[in-house]
Amino acid sequence: MDIKAINTAIITGTWTNDQLLSMGDAIKYARSRLTATKKAGLRVGQNVSFTSNKNGMTYKGTVNKVAIKYVTVATPQGMWKVPANMLEVA
Repeated sequence: MDIKAINTAIITGTWTNDQLLSMGDAIKYARSRLTATKKAGLRVGQNVSFTSNKNGMTYKGTVNKVAIKYVTVATPQGMWKVPANMLEVA
């Protein structure tokens, strides 16, 4: 099943509140696993890139710090605190 079919099934389905809460919990869990996997592969000094949600621009920089929730990335435009799941290794 592709993402389009999943989205259509969710939107057009007749789900109960408990079922929708369960889907939301599954998404939160999957997102946390993705973040943990990404964080495990990041090291200080590694080159990464990310796209800003604020302006849509893509930035390239170097990992300065890997914290619990965010990764601090030094770019020519300044320091950014970025969620690990938004980073791509350059």
